[in-house]
Amino acid sequence: MSQLIALVDCNNFYVSCERLFRPDLSNKPVIVLSNNDGCVVSRSKEVKDLGIKMAVPVFKVQDLVKQHNITLFSSNYSLYADISARVMSTLEEFTPHLEIYSIDEAFLDLTGICEKDSNKYGQQIKKTVLRTTGIPVCVGMGPNKTLAKLANFAAKKWAKTAGVLDLSNTQRREKLLRIVPVGEIWGIGSRTAQKLNQLNIHSAWDLASQSPDRIQGLFNIVVARTVLELNGVSCIDLDLSPANKQQIVCSRSFSRRLTDVTTLSQALAEFCSRAAEKLRQQNSVTQCISIFIRTSPFNPQEPQYQRSASIHLTQATQDTRIIINKAQQLLKEVFKAGYNYQKCGVQLSHIQSATTHHQIDLFSVQANELITENTALMAVMDNINRRFPKKMTIAATSFDKSWKPKAELISPNYTTNWQDLLKVK
Repeated sequence: MSQLIALVDCNNFYVSCERLFRPDLSNKPVIVLSNNDGCVVSRSKEVKDLGIKMAVPVFKVQDLVKQHNITLFSSNYSLYADISARVMSTLEEFTPHLEIYSIDEAFLDLTGICEKDSNKYGQQIKKTVLRTTGIPVCVGMGPNKTLAKLANFAAKKWAKTAGVLDLSNTQRREKLLRIVPVGEIWGIGSRTAQKLNQLNIHSAWDLASQSPDRIQGLFNIVVARTVLELNGVSCIDLDLSPANKQQIVCSRSFSRRLTDVTTLSQALAEFCSRAAEKLRQQNSVTQCISIFIRTSPFNPQEPQYQRSASIHLTQATQDTRIIINKAQQLLKEVFKAGYNYQKCGVQLSHIQSATTHHQIDLFSVQANELITENTALMAVMDNINRRFPKKMTIAATSFDKSWKPKAELISPNYTTNWQDLLKVK
């Protein structure tokens, strides 16, 4: 039985989520902005046709925004996460084996499910997701993940595919590989693509025609596996149980420049709280805490300064209090007065499972008589924060929130907040 893998990818996902509750914006130019309303992170087709690129600072395209009456939105991650969960729940109806690859993508193992007419099954997936969630998707299929990803790229790019393409057929596969640039292949970054171009490898077909051993000698085993996958060999299995994160980073740019250590420490404490909660969600502990602060690199008129610092813990932890305490110690070491700070953040690394046996600390109680690790307290704190996400944030010392990133154009939380539910008259 031939393997068949599908990649279902939501079209312009953030924009599609916003349009879901704003049907008046259908077929009109829409942009979703990054944190602090700074850069373009999602574009409707109409915006792409205007030549506006991904990640461009919005101030650089303000003339086009006004000229074409482009609607702008701040990122509404609560809304996007909830809609994503609904999409993934719908996809689970089509396969027993699903890998959620990102917030708007998932791999499906369709082996033995739609042997007779894969295109019809792909159209069924596409129509069902649209009907049940309102989100348009494209479906790419192939004998492995790389070809499924490539098929999805083609399904999005060429309208004649009707949003569904299967590359199991070798003739159809060769036809597509000959016209797709090598840089569009999954796993081939811009630097690798440049090196391949220097070797006169410009298309996906050029790469597929290479010897895997030669490519491995010139690059690495990852690119060699890509060569094999382009030829229909499956080298990358579906990850049905994604591994826990080995690093957790939480950082934000500020809506205004911070100059004093007190406000900076308040912001850092909130980032530590978020990072620690993510750590506990995957039942892990960290043994290394790093922080960084920096001024804006885009304002050369101001004095520039950036520093980072790390600390290795003798005992791994997931306790928010300990992480905040260590981060504040590091901040005192790197902070310098006289600078306008634009961003700070925390990184947790050397992460391992909380169930792993660790060296026990001889001193289980600190000088302030607090237990150094209190998992029960952390569980209660997480439950309260989940129940009252807007009303209360425990374990963050931040009271002045004026530094928080701007989100002046954010839409209501239509699906996660009772007050924001749409009223039908």
